[in-house]
Amino acid sequence: MHPLTSRCSSFCLLRAPAIKRAVAATAAIILGTVGARGQETAAALAESPVALDKFEVQGERPGDKRYNAPSSLTATKTDTALVNLPQSLTVVTEAQMRDQQMTSMGDVVRYVPGVSAHQGENNRDQIVFRGNSSSADFFVNGVRDDVQYYRDVYNLDRIEVLRGPNAMIFGRGGGGGVINRSTKEAGSEKFREIAVTGGSFDEARTTLDVNQPLNPKMAIRLNGLFEESRSFRKGVNLRREGISPSLTLLPSKDLKITFSYEYLHDTRTADRGITSWQGRPAAVPTGLFYGNPADSSVRATVNLATSLIQYRTASGWEIRNRTMVGDYNRGYQNYVPGTATANQSLVTLTAYNNVTQRKNLFNQTDFTRRLVAGAVQHTFLGGVELGRQLTDNFRNTGYFNNAATSLAVPYANPTINTPVTWRQSATDADNHLKTDVGALYAQDQVEFSRQWQAVAGLRFDTFSLRYYNHRTGDYLGRRDPVVSPRAGLIYKPQPAVSIYGSYSVSFLPSSGDQFSSITTVTQQVKPEKFTNYEVGAKFDLPRDAFLTTAIYQLDRTNTRATDPNDPTRILQTGSQRSNGLEVGLNGTVTKSWTGSLGYAYQDAYIRSNTTAARAGDTVAQVPKHSFSLWNKFQLTPKLGVGLGVIRRSDVFAAVDNTVTLPGYTRVDAAIFYTVADHWRAQVNVANLLDRKYYLNADGNTNISPGAPIAVRAGLTTRF
Repeated sequence: MHPLTSRCSSFCLLRAPAIKRAVAATAAIILGTVGARGQETAAALAESPVALDKFEVQGERPGDKRYNAPSSLTATKTDTALVNLPQSLTVVTEAQMRDQQMTSMGDVVRYVPGVSAHQGENNRDQIVFRGNSSSADFFVNGVRDDVQYYRDVYNLDRIEVLRGPNAMIFGRGGGGGVINRSTKEAGSEKFREIAVTGGSFDEARTTLDVNQPLNPKMAIRLNGLFEESRSFRKGVNLRREGISPSLTLLPSKDLKITFSYEYLHDTRTADRGITSWQGRPAAVPTGLFYGNPADSSVRATVNLATSLIQYRTASGWEIRNRTMVGDYNRGYQNYVPGTATANQSLVTLTAYNNVTQRKNLFNQTDFTRRLVAGAVQHTFLGGVELGRQLTDNFRNTGYFNNAATSLAVPYANPTINTPVTWRQSATDADNHLKTDVGALYAQDQVEFSRQWQAVAGLRFDTFSLRYYNHRTGDYLGRRDPVVSPRAGLIYKPQPAVSIYGSYSVSFLPSSGDQFSSITTVTQQVKPEKFTNYEVGAKFDLPRDAFLTTAIYQLDRTNTRATDPNDPTRILQTGSQRSNGLEVGLNGTVTKSWTGSLGYAYQDAYIRSNTTAARAGDTVAQVPKHSFSLWNKFQLTPKLGVGLGVIRRSDVFAAVDNTVTLPGYTRVDAAIFYTVADHWRAQVNVANLLDRKYYLNADGNTNISPGAPIAVRAGLTTRF
């Protein structure tokens, strides 16, 4: 069905035992007695009045080449045309992921205006939305997936990047925006697809996508992944494997049940990048590793099980109940480069490791109904969400030669094999947290006339956290009841044009994104608040293209500041503001030209002193200007080419504004060729001009160089 963005040799997938067993089971189904009936059941599904897509499934059909998606189920929890959403939203389709060979969240946001990838210590996904950094604002099919790990795209139909506070729909966090991943579901069309890719730095990846209808009311699907790759960074590599089966059932014409599961195991080298000197990235080889790469690792094992029950009542209500159970085991061990001496002779190294185990249980129940009252049309949404998260954190400090917590290493030769002993220091984490969430929400989308529409919603959350410190015996807690409103007004001078204004609020508890710690001070601190004012315009253009523009002001308040009269006390007087302009274009421009364009102007700064920064400082890793343009030209029915340009202005590595990452321009290219009816080949070249640049950072002395020129060649077969 979908030509996937993939890399590896064809045997790689079969090297993972769990995946091998699943593929064998699926092959038995496909090639056995069920497979013998495959053509008959597919034909029956096409003619059956009880088709598997009776309930609309968000996603793309096999071979879909669109870069534009006309609607979203994510932003309002109802199927709403993008032109009728009073919010900035970018949909990255499966077709665009395939053409650009995306594999990660960092790849996805590269062409999204107002959003960029943070280094995240190079052990997790971390995104900066409109000047607000988060490692937790990730969702799967609308359900929270907030543990720090690297996500993949192998089992996704689309990714939606929403900007601005989103608490009315998603709850806590989401102050600058969220990323929602929509997974592939089993459907009524029979297909199989295998994609293999190999490239520079021994990059190798294989993905599998198999869908099989079993009868007119049942279908199964299996997505698989295996990847082994190295890096231009010395000693850095990764290996990941994933499997994601799903089952769709239609017990009756008004009831649909979907079960899905994902297992993902990701291991890679923990790489904190290079240090800085005199306000710029250190002038050292971009592959230079600080510390011991053989003793640096990141691992994550993720198990996600989901059920979705959709039911339409005789009175016109649609009820959706989604349950997701997540089990996460994640840890890393790393060496952290520090500051260099003034004569560029030495760099300080420290080291630590950290393990997080978390179990998530979330249940969402939504009630929706469309009503007409005279000339006014309403789409009502009501819902309840319940959740529990159990988290254990444990951290050790590295002692070099079992004695010192820091080590001076040569500036130009910082790779070491010095023995390190890992044990707890007086401040290392050893704690258990229980988080309970309960929420009620209601929303009304009102169409007053052909020209005027409105969206208004309100959510009430109660967020309760209980924290136990195994090391000290401290038992602390906090409960926050919070109300999050949302309102938007839309004017449509033409059916394909909308002008909107919106207001939304979100909050972040005092324990932060990951609620990894709480103290006697922070348990007294109320949540931070995010308030967004936005106006914009959207245009449904001819030939399936979509243009969106937005101007916004996003205020972050209730941030922590030190009491000027008592340094031991915390006041919530700190604040941050982001002002910006965003422009995005996705879709088909002409019959043979498809692409995406993004531009963002951002002015993000500290308005009043916080514990981390002074008033007037610029927020870290937020460029004033960023621009991206990707073009795909179909030269003949079989031959296509791609060309992309990314431009970013200077950014500060940290909020103290002492180290600058220079702006850069990167050019990418691709060529696509349809070998036969069921075969597609492509070659992508990243950083075509082989420019040296610095991608992102996690502070002034943890800076990630961008990769040099890299080639990826892929072959996809669909049958």
